[in-house]
Amino acid sequence: MAERADWWRGSVTYQIYPRSFMDSDGDGIGDLKGITQRLEHVAGLGVDAIWLSPVFPSPMADMGYDVSDYCDIDPTFGTMADFDALLDKAHALGLKVIIDQVLSHCSDQHPCFEESRQSRDNPKADWFVWADPRPDGTPPNNWLAIFGGSAWQWEPRRRQYYFHNFLKEQPDWNFHNPEVQDYLLECVRFWLDRGVDGFRLDTVNFYFHDQLLRDNAANPSPWAQQAVRPFEMQYTLFSKNRPENLAFLERLRALLDSYEGRTMVGEVGDSHHSIEIMGEYTTGKRLHMAYSFEMLGPDFSANHFRSRIEAFFKDAPGGWPCWAFSNHDVPRHVGRWLDHAEDQNALARQAAAMLLAFEGSICLYQGEELGQVDTVLTFDELTDPEGINFWPEKTGRDGCRTPMVWDSGAPNGGFSTANRTWLPVKDPQRARAVSEQGDDSVLAFYRAMLALRRCEDDLRNGRMAFLDLPEPVLGFRRGAAIVCVYNLSAGSVSVDLGLGLEPILRQAATLDGTVLTLGANGFVIARDAAA
Repeated sequence: MAERADWWRGSVTYQIYPRSFMDSDGDGIGDLKGITQRLEHVAGLGVDAIWLSPVFPSPMADMGYDVSDYCDIDPTFGTMADFDALLDKAHALGLKVIIDQVLSHCSDQHPCFEESRQSRDNPKADWFVWADPRPDGTPPNNWLAIFGGSAWQWEPRRRQYYFHNFLKEQPDWNFHNPEVQDYLLECVRFWLDRGVDGFRLDTVNFYFHDQLLRDNAANPSPWAQQAVRPFEMQYTLFSKNRPENLAFLERLRALLDSYEGRTMVGEVGDSHHSIEIMGEYTTGKRLHMAYSFEMLGPDFSANHFRSRIEAFFKDAPGGWPCWAFSNHDVPRHVGRWLDHAEDQNALARQAAAMLLAFEGSICLYQGEELGQVDTVLTFDELTDPEGINFWPEKTGRDGCRTPMVWDSGAPNGGFSTANRTWLPVKDPQRARAVSEQGDDSVLAFYRAMLALRRCEDDLRNGRMAFLDLPEPVLGFRRGAAIVCVYNLSAGSVSVDLGLGLEPILRQAATLDGTVLTLGANGFVIARDAAA
């Protein structure tokens, strides 16, 4: 049977954070050869694709999200030959390979920026966002950087400020310059020609800025004035989410459509209109999928999950979402939601049963399949600028980035033979190593749930219709025959569904006629007996 060009629709992607997956050379940092050695684990889960966080040359001010060369591999991770070997093995195992593309900004050590900052009249002078100071020497407007402070950095050689949404070491490209767009599209083409199957587009709604440099207003959300990061106190209408983005996404889509079976998923980071932007960006010939932070926070209620999914398909009936509960930028979901659970493993299994039953494509983050929570780190163990800048109120992202644990009895949990790894492996994580996952483990459940999603077409491709059930119960149909019901609490609940079920997978669930009783974090995935 010929492979579908839209293989990505309903797919499951496994995110690999290369620094923390597997170290093959004993330097304490994960690498491409290490990933290649462990690909059988990923393929054995039953996922469709892997997503690699950045492996390009970088000074690592933001752990690879500050790219200094878009068309090579950082020696920390290996060589281009190592990348090709990983790609070949992944394809041989039936895995697609998606790589990060950090197009909104680069490293201040990128040759184009090094040239641009020299003067106002060099060939790359207008490739980045430059602006004159106000008469009093202050920045041109009030825009703030995500990692703290002004989003403007002074360059004495030009006597101008340059714009950076993130660190000062991460200048933003000027997408209003067609030459910049052409350059970045050629960088994308380089990897398409290499044989990658798609891209995860970092901060896809940050590409363009307001050319008039108008001030952002205050964030009207009630929580904003209590935010730890000043960035969140602004309504970022002018520093991102600009309408010009749509035309560039159409150019990017046209490039991918000139290759067979390629896909792209854009990360939409926004505290105001994330669902609306996801819909807009996936309507028509733009992104194939949009990846949201809507389910990466503390909210754990039936209404929250239902409202996010219904809103997306209402706003973008022709669009397509990619849902996730965890990634390398947020605390792991099992730890975020433990207040709603009696048992960590039960919550981890329920989360898998829920996420992998949602309509859309799905992204899993390495270690989810082990039921991991964040590693508790001390200040001296941190590497993440967010954690260092906002400690102790915000501890940063290192806690979810600590190394994958393979063997509880091996040094560093089997991740590395080094005396010291880039982030430490601690006992709570080691206790959940792959080697400790038995027949009734979280890992075994992930394999079972992924197998079910693969073999039940309704779970992968069926439309989703919610059942009207009271909190804390979430229920929905997938397609014509599958019914899924979850108790999002640590208590016991009973509901009369008014229909007969034939359970396929369940946890703490009993049926008495049409009455379903669910214990703490109980769930059932079943066939409608009448279908």
